[in-house]
Amino acid sequence: MNPSHRLAALALAVASVSLMAGCAAPSRSGAVYSDRDARQPMQVQTATIQSVRQVRLENAAPSGGVGTMAGAVVGGVAGSNVGRGKGAIVGSVLGAVVGGMAGSRLEQAGGDRPALEITVRTDDGRTLAVVQEAGEERFDAGQRVRLLTDSRGQVRVSPQ
Repeated sequence: MNPSHRLAALALAVASVSLMAGCAAPSRSGAVYSDRDARQPMQVQTATIQSVRQVRLENAAPSGGVGTMAGAVVGGVAGSNVGRGKGAIVGSVLGAVVGGMAGSRLEQAGGDRPALEITVRTDDGRTLAVVQEAGEERFDAGQRVRLLTDSRGQVRVSPQ
């Protein structure tokens, strides 16, 4: 592969990785609202936290494949530097496969986020557990909180 083709492939890989960074999953933190949440009424209940446990939110959305493609391009370019002729071709193919696998793993891992499982006892005696993305708020056992339930039935825990 001539140097100008390598440079073009590398530029494409960098652009792909940049696009991937903009495709992060929306926040599920109790302190972050989407545009469609604004000016919508929510049912409010008060409760006391029973326990808080750190968990992880796994990126359940199907991957866009950008990480796989970017990894394959970078791996293919890097592999093409191995040998000449058939050696460069084999290096490109192997580099693309390994790079694609690595890019896919990085894309999936990048979507996982720290979260909290917050178990509360409502003032009317029910026990509920709510999982939400960890944010700036601090939650502790014994703390009084509000449970905000939107029209879709989604609940968030908010400090009182």
